[in-house]
Amino acid sequence: MESDLKEIKTHHTFCRICEALCGLEVQTQNNQVITIKPNKNHVATEGFSCVKGLYQHEMYQSPDRLKYPLKRQKDGTYTRVSWPQAIQEIGDKVKQLHKEEGADAIGMYVGTAAGFSVLHPVFAQGFMTGLGSKSMYSSSTQDCSNKFAVSKLIYGFPFTLPFPDLDHINCLIIVGANPVISKWSFLQVPNPGKKLKKLENRGGKLYIIDPRKTETATVVGNHLFIRPSTDVFFYLSFLHELINQNGVDNQFVQNHTIGITAIKDLVKDWSPEKTEEVTRIKAIDLKEMVRNYIQADGAALYCSTGVNMGGNGSLAFWLQEVINAISGNLDRKGGTLVGKGVMDFIKFGVKNGILMRTDKSRVGGLTSVNDSFPGGLLADEILTPGKGQLKALFVTGGNPLITMPNSEKLKTAFQKLELLVTLDIYQNETSSEAHYVLPCTDPLQRPDLPFIFPLMLGLQQKPYMQATKAVIDPVGEQRDESSIYLDLAKACGIPLFGSRIAQSFFEGIERYHTKKNKKDLPTLPQEALLNGLLRLTRQSSFKKIQKNQNGILNKEHEAGSFIPKRVMTPDKKVHLAPEILLEQSQKLIRLFETEKENAHRFKLITKRAVTTHNSWTHNIERMTSKGRVTNYAYLHPTDMVDLNLGELDLIDIRSETASIRIAVKSLKTLMPKTIAVPHGWGHQHAVGLNHANKTAGVNVNILAADGPKNLDEISGMAHLTGIIVDVKAAEGALQTTWSGI
Repeated sequence: MESDLKEIKTHHTFCRICEALCGLEVQTQNNQVITIKPNKNHVATEGFSCVKGLYQHEMYQSPDRLKYPLKRQKDGTYTRVSWPQAIQEIGDKVKQLHKEEGADAIGMYVGTAAGFSVLHPVFAQGFMTGLGSKSMYSSSTQDCSNKFAVSKLIYGFPFTLPFPDLDHINCLIIVGANPVISKWSFLQVPNPGKKLKKLENRGGKLYIIDPRKTETATVVGNHLFIRPSTDVFFYLSFLHELINQNGVDNQFVQNHTIGITAIKDLVKDWSPEKTEEVTRIKAIDLKEMVRNYIQADGAALYCSTGVNMGGNGSLAFWLQEVINAISGNLDRKGGTLVGKGVMDFIKFGVKNGILMRTDKSRVGGLTSVNDSFPGGLLADEILTPGKGQLKALFVTGGNPLITMPNSEKLKTAFQKLELLVTLDIYQNETSSEAHYVLPCTDPLQRPDLPFIFPLMLGLQQKPYMQATKAVIDPVGEQRDESSIYLDLAKACGIPLFGSRIAQSFFEGIERYHTKKNKKDLPTLPQEALLNGLLRLTRQSSFKKIQKNQNGILNKEHEAGSFIPKRVMTPDKKVHLAPEILLEQSQKLIRLFETEKENAHRFKLITKRAVTTHNSWTHNIERMTSKGRVTNYAYLHPTDMVDLNLGELDLIDIRSETASIRIAVKSLKTLMPKTIAVPHGWGHQHAVGLNHANKTAGVNVNILAADGPKNLDEISGMAHLTGIIVDVKAAEGALQTTWSGI
């Protein structure tokens, strides 16, 4: 018996804290993870993993980990309650609000952590569909919904997301992305530094366009500085020069696109010489870049959050996709590809209206993207009286009080809610304002498949399939989100997915599975549900796939498989110039003049570290040791001299929205008149983060503006990087507040 307790087991699984999904070997003992190592034999990730993935168990096994449901008392303290009590009381309140205020008075915010699971977001959406509420909000409007909105307009479906063919590309231009630190976005690329070095080693051209010489640019490529939030002007002049240098594939354009005349009219006056004034990219360098792009046998432009969050992310991404298309690089070997998953999800989504809603928000009249409204409207939707005013909110797998713009206002709004329920593994900043806090399982405690992007859309540099069983069991009364939402639906008197048949089916299999396996808490058979999904899409069984512990390689991506048959516009052509984008482009002349007027002012950008992942890892002592107990502001040495600042002096940073106080460090890899502050900090008042709340960081996102007038009209994106700010020596001491003031 004693030896059984001490038996060490090795499990093969994969990481689910980012899109890389690195293969892992996990050793456990007594239902605890001992070590995590990279799986050197994995068919795609080949022994790569980042430090966050290798020590994630320290986050999951923290003494602060939620184990039981909590209820907020009148004095603001929290007490443990039973699951039946929590579920029933939440259900009763939802029933009341549904009857008195209507379905849209009940909202949900879905965070990034939910997206790296298969069942979690499906059941969360099923719960809201059952309520009949359209009040869905997503973390994507902080970092990527511009791509969804534009893809829907030009390709006919928001999840049509072309990606660079890294194995064959010969000229790659990366704008506002740092793959070495952040991996890749909308593409599974383990060990991106290795992949980019291979590109250079075979003679390919690689450019990194960024306001900072990033870790990626230090390792590979030719780096060019760009003034923050001027990316759209870079793309305009790139497109202008592509046309001038005869880089348009006229046959492709004629056969597969519409709108080229409008595009030529749009860019004719935006020469590289003109845009150099605001982007700071020299015309001669841009022209050479375009020349190399045209001459390469396969080329692509790629952008990520630095562009997405810059205030004009939709227009910038649109122009990027136009360039890749009219140059003949779309759906081409060595250019950009559109992957295939376990099913034709693009066609399925359009046919069934999934992610295709076009309704407008109550406040501001912004169009929903991916069936969700902008997170930057959430505070106003709570604080603005009238029909549909938000009275209740479920927050699932996210921490909006740290990640959203104008967080001080949002915190005030959350305190006005009649019901705030969070589903999470910690009691974080948002959970510290909640009426009920529900403890969930972590990635190592659940079976899974790769999340929707690789599974359904094939967004993998090297296509493969993998399945994982749970590595360890839940502790205390932790539950998976799918089971929680099923029970919440029953308590609220509504059917999941709006279907009584579905609700009865899931309740039945939950009862059977719970009884058969002698579970203490009602639990859905997650492996069986995942197996059902695989069988519906004509794949091998979950059990068979899971036995292949290193993953199973799939067929390689096929160039020429997208156009025209998987383009979902009515005429099956790529729409280069959607009317709404052309209308929005009219503001660029005014914005260009504004950029020139503010050329002397600082612009604020974000900065990531290899040990942090948004706000997730700050409660791991290992990740915040050795001088990493806070965030800092970073300035170029010449700016430090101009402001008469020394290392670690306190400064005040002021935007039109708010101010923060923070210590400053010099960073010579920054562009002058740029200030970088990492986001995700400011945990001092989180009730349940007993390591992170001793750190001293400030919440930089309080500087960003929310509300309809401050969001991208196409995508609802908040402007979170490239914000104009004023910087000066601090007027006082550093305080233990979100702002430091």
